[in-house]
Amino acid sequence: MDAKFLSNGSIQSLAVSGRVLLWCVGLGVLIAALGLDAIAGRLGALQSLTLPFAIAAASSAAAGCGVVPLLRALKTGQFIREDGPQAHLKKAGTPTMGGIFFVPVAIAVAIVLSGAASGVLAAAALTLAYGFIGWLDDWQVLRRRSNKGISPRTKLALQILFAVGFCLWVLATQPSSLTTIALPFGLALPLGLWFWPLAGFVLVAESNATNLTDGLDGLMGGTGAIALLGLGGLVAPTHPELMVLCAALSGGCIGFLVHNRNPAKVFMGDTGSLALGGALAAVGILSGNLFGLLVVTLLFFAETLSVIIQVSYYKATKGPDGVGKRFFRMAPLHHHFELSGWSELQVVSTFYLTTAALAAIALLLG
Repeated sequence: MDAKFLSNGSIQSLAVSGRVLLWCVGLGVLIAALGLDAIAGRLGALQSLTLPFAIAAASSAAAGCGVVPLLRALKTGQFIREDGPQAHLKKAGTPTMGGIFFVPVAIAVAIVLSGAASGVLAAAALTLAYGFIGWLDDWQVLRRRSNKGISPRTKLALQILFAVGFCLWVLATQPSSLTTIALPFGLALPLGLWFWPLAGFVLVAESNATNLTDGLDGLMGGTGAIALLGLGGLVAPTHPELMVLCAALSGGCIGFLVHNRNPAKVFMGDTGSLALGGALAAVGILSGNLFGLLVVTLLFFAETLSVIIQVSYYKATKGPDGVGKRFFRMAPLHHHFELSGWSELQVVSTFYLTTAALAAIALLLG
């Protein structure tokens, strides 16, 4: 590796760029929250976008100041996959499992400001359950001192188990009208019993999509903050309590970015990424906004689709030597752009802008 690249001047310049990007996304999301609250006449209210966002952002950033050094002292350093981008090898040893501080903090803020609404409690339970799956995976990675955690089969089984439990609660407590999906232009799609397998699929797919997106410094934290605030604005008119949860988790992501912006002092880990996917899916299901959820999180599903395409194409093009061709330079999609010559910050900033555009489209359609 080029020694010049690792010089103090280059690292300092990179840190400033990462800091600027943090300020841009943080202020951008805050301004969006203020604007949406002003339009809806919610400024200053407990149940708003701005207040939960601000409290959770400040609390998560403060919590990280104590937890990140503890994670480093406990030697929770990340193991970097050898077949990944070579530039990532220098990140080996960076503490992971950062989801253990910003997710619970954001959930606590949401429960308090929503008055412990039943929908928030259910979505929070699902979020923490998926965070627990991620914690198990992160813990196994650290225990085995490799980049392999619990088996994919075990992870999927746990995701399905918690998804079924959540769907059963929704079935028992929510009105039957929830099975009708709201579409743009006043249209609706009544699914009846078919809604429930779709809901279970969304929970599993969304959590895996956010998990795959978490691969660069600040990537999932920033895109997650934007997507959550967009979804919060979308559900606000009909489900203000879920709006509070989205805003708090968005703020939690920004507070986490204080420590995760490039160059990262801590990684989110599966503990955080699986939890965020679970939260997004739970809010989409409870609010009847699965179409809006799809639009807001389309980037995350593009990441998933890139992996599916890569694996399928590789298997389909295998020759007699057992080696196939690659459709992308590397999957998920953010690694393809990296290996195409983009810097890590270029990929992250472009993904931020893309997610912001998708959130704006979802709000306009909603």
